Amino acid sequence: MSDPVTQLPSAPVVVLSNLTRSFTQGGVTIDVLRGVDMEVMPGEIVALLGPSGSGKSTMLQAVGLLEGGFGGEITICGRSAEKSNGDARTALRRDHLGFVYQFHHLLPDFDARENVVLPQLVAGVPRPQARERAEELLTALGLGQRMDHRPSQLSGGEQQRVAVARALANKPQLVLADEPTGNLDEATSDRVLEEFLRLVRGQGSSALVATHNERLAAKMDRVVRLHDGKLA
Repeated sequence: MSDPVTQLPSAPVVVLSNLTRSFTQGGVTIDVLRGVDMEVMPGEIVALLGPSGSGKSTMLQAVGLLEGGFGGEITICGRSAEKSNGDARTALRRDHLGFVYQFHHLLPDFDARENVVLPQLVAGVPRPQARERAEELLTALGLGQRMDHRPSQLSGGEQQRVAVARALANKPQLVLADEPTGNLDEATSDRVLEEFLRLVRGQGSSALVATHNERLAAKMDRVVRLHDGKLA
């Protein structure tokens, strides 16, 4: 009888090593991130908890490769961000990351369906397939009857659902969410978060969700706290 095969753990989706970020204002240097070390594993949903101004958004900008000026190392899906040129970093964002912000940032001149179709077209998905994927996601989020509506015709909760669908459209390996329900009332916030978590788990993505809400953070797989520029 042969020995059972040992299942080795998958590699982390993202690894942060000694991540730092400082800003200078009025001749004073402010250390926002002071050596952050962190890993997010495949399929793991991690809450990044901390009060406003603690550096949560700065940390997500680093992981999302949205700006420079960071020290340390960022590895996404096995690729070093520091060793990647501009085009490679753009490809990393496009192919592996999805983003949800506190404010939906939907394109106002396009309806809900097209807002979810467009990022797929950028990634090279044929329009019929992109449209089918958009309708699948929007229906799953309870927007089956609202696909033809523009953002201005949708409620705040509906707008944020479209933003969630857009973030998940290309089935990213990691979704970065910055206070994704912070602009909603409590009841709507709970519904949108539950739908977000259900869809992320359903497609096997990982997520790093910045929030200051302990109650919402408790719904996720793991909670890390950003305090004084470091993770506790």
